[in-house]
Amino acid sequence: MKKWITTITAVFIFVIGYSQKIAQITINGKGNADAFIIGLDENVKVYLTKDGNITKWGYDRYEGVQENYNDLLDAYVGRVEYYTQNDDEALRGKVKYIGKTLLTYYPSYENEILKGKLKAIGSINIDYFLAYEDAAVKGNIKTLGQQNITWYASYENEGLRGKLKTVGTTTLAYYSSFEDKAYRGKVKSINNNIITYYSSFENYSGNFKTGRPIFTENGIKYWVRNY
Repeated sequence: MKKWITTITAVFIFVIGYSQKIAQITINGKGNADAFIIGLDENVKVYLTKDGNITKWGYDRYEGVQENYNDLLDAYVGRVEYYTQNDDEALRGKVKYIGKTLLTYYPSYENEILKGKLKAIGSINIDYFLAYEDAAVKGNIKTLGQQNITWYASYENEGLRGKLKTVGTTTLAYYSSFEDKAYRGKVKSINNNIITYYSSFENYSGNFKTGRPIFTENGIKYWVRNY
C-alpha cells in the first residue's frame, strides 16, 4: 500500500513539476526574436520578450485545433494573483499565480540589470546576460529552463548582431547585410530547415520562396514570420 501511495505521489510531482514548457519561439520579418511563448496548464500561454518581460498572457482557444496566427488570447478565468504593496518593490503589481503556476521575479537587491525581471515560471528558471557582457546581448535571456540561449555578438556582421543564435542544440542562421535588400537579416535556416525568399528583382519581393514558416525542432515550435 505504501509503495502504491509513493508511486502516485511521484507521478503527481512529476506532472506538476513539468507542466510548463517552451511552446514556441516567434521570429519576425526582420529576423528578430519577437516572442518566447511558455505553455502552462489549461491551454494558457505566456508571451515573453527576449529580455524577459511579459507582454501578455491568457487562454489559447486554438491550442490543439489550429495555429494561432494572430496571437489571440482570451482572458483566463481561473486563479490569478498579483504581488502586493507588502512585497519587494521590484515585484509589486506583477502577476504571481496563473492557475497553480507560480511566477517569481528578481528582487530589488539583485544586480541592476536583473531587478524586476522574470526569474521563473513554475519549473522554468530564467537567467540573463549581465551589463558587463557584450552590448548586443546584455539583458537578453541566457537560459530558459534547460535550454542555453546565445545571441549573435556586436562583432558579428551587421545583419546578425543581437539576433537569436542558438536554443540548446538548435542553431539559427540569417542572411547577412551583404545579401539582397529584400531578405538581408531574415532567417536563412534553423538547423536543417532552409528558407529562401523572392529577391528585390522578382515579384513578391521578400516573401517566402521555399521552406516552411512553421516547424518544430527539439520539441520547440518555431514560427518565422514575414512581418
